Amino acid sequence: MPRQVALLRGINLGARNRVSMPELRALLEGLGHADVKTLLQSGNVVLTSEESGAELERGLETAIAGQLGVESRVIVRTARQLAAVVKRDPLGDVADDPKRYQVSFLADTLAPAVRKELEAADVVPERVAVHGREIYAWHPAGIQRSPLVKLLTDRKLGVTATARNWNTVTKLLELVR
Repeated sequence: MPRQVALLRGINLGARNRVSMPELRALLEGLGHADVKTLLQSGNVVLTSEESGAELERGLETAIAGQLGVESRVIVRTARQLAAVVKRDPLGDVADDPKRYQVSFLADTLAPAVRKELEAADVVPERVAVHGREIYAWHPAGIQRSPLVKLLTDRKLGVTATARNWNTVTKLLELVR
């Protein structure tokens, strides 16, 4: 059975969509997933499962909503896919602060017109690189007033996205191996 990473979108942000990591682990183990581990409190789960891809995503979304009462989109990547994300690191030559370097994991690939518009956006000194179902974004001044962040919303992208900073991405890779 493959090791996978499940990224829950929009949980434990302030007082809304609160999910206890011990409860989440217990729920996933009860569904038959093995070696369930969580990282931080922001919906990062590593597990071993016979299910994968969209099947695992939908199953987790349904179980979390039904058992924990929280509606959250889930995006899954296999250990191999996550390793490729880290290996690719297209902005690693400029991104010198891992807290300001983010990867947005997408539920689907971007429409060609959306991708073209995003890649052509004038957001200097920020940088963006799109590769398949991931968007790498470098925010040298942080994300608080970032013009690039405004372009990375689900509404603008046309697909569900959830972002993790580079520290979290690399820690998830260590955990999934």
